[in-house]
Amino acid sequence: MAPEMTSSPPRRILVVEDEMMIAMMIEDMLTDLGHEVVGIAANLQAGLAMAEAKAFDVAILDVNLQSERSFPIAQLLRNRGTPFLFATGYGTLGLEEPFQDALTLKKPFKQEDLASAIDEMTA
Repeated sequence: MAPEMTSSPPRRILVVEDEMMIAMMIEDMLTDLGHEVVGIAANLQAGLAMAEAKAFDVAILDVNLQSERSFPIAQLLRNRGTPFLFATGYGTLGLEEPFQDALTLKKPFKQEDLASAIDEMTA
């Protein structure tokens, strides 16, 4: 079976996820969809550094990063106008007030859900 291609053009995507197996799964999904992963950050500090230094179109942020939360990265991206989504096992229940309206994928999610979310963010 051929990989399912997204309807949006290829995007450069930053992934912030502290569970390496999940990060690798997301990277595989994105690659199968025709996108390029520009970096994977496993903690808040690395995520902030990559968000500031790397060129990308979209970011996927796990909410809980070890003992910290990814909201400072989300705020940086929001201030820049860079689209992002949260990927979390808690759904929107785990989001702080300023981000309750942010696009959220509840883990575990399917490749089709990820493709739809990227299309929605970049429409």
